[in-house]
Amino acid sequence: MDKKSLRQHIRTLKKQHSQEELRSQSERILQQLAVHPRYLQAEKVMLYASLPDEVQTLDFIEIWRHRKTIILPTVTGDDIIPVELAENVTFAEGDFHIPEPQNHPYTGDIDLIIVPGMAFDTNGHRLGRGRGYYDRFLALHPQVYTIGLCFDFQLLPEVPSEPHDRIIDEIITL
Repeated sequence: MDKKSLRQHIRTLKKQHSQEELRSQSERILQQLAVHPRYLQAEKVMLYASLPDEVQTLDFIEIWRHRKTIILPTVTGDDIIPVELAENVTFAEGDFHIPEPQNHPYTGDIDLIIVPGMAFDTNGHRLGRGRGYYDRFLALHPQVYTIGLCFDFQLLPEVPSEPHDRIIDEIITL
């Protein structure tokens, strides 16, 4: 299956699950992340503000934002710009209806990057939404450990990949 067809297939599978089912799976996936050794050791973590059909991270971010330096992606043009979730930061809706923190770009080190995706495979290949934002961003941070979060039906035996696609170090799912 090509990337475009696989994205459509995953969208169809997502629609077969209620918001409550996705919320419940999200909670269990994030419970695993919260006790993961890499997460516990990391002081500066890049998470993502989830869309309604992704592993739901917004409550998780609120819980951890006072315990760690939380960095969130914002989109400017074709690039992800990391922004620290500072104490009194406000949010605005970004290009893809994603809540984005309104703050200066973060330029420090990142210990761990948590990555969303449409689908993943057991070899760490990731299928994004098709614009290459994360592939370009991760190429700039090759030394940072990456963990992908996905619902059980998003982890597949194989995801089509190209040479520029970045491999994710680990996947957390149910």
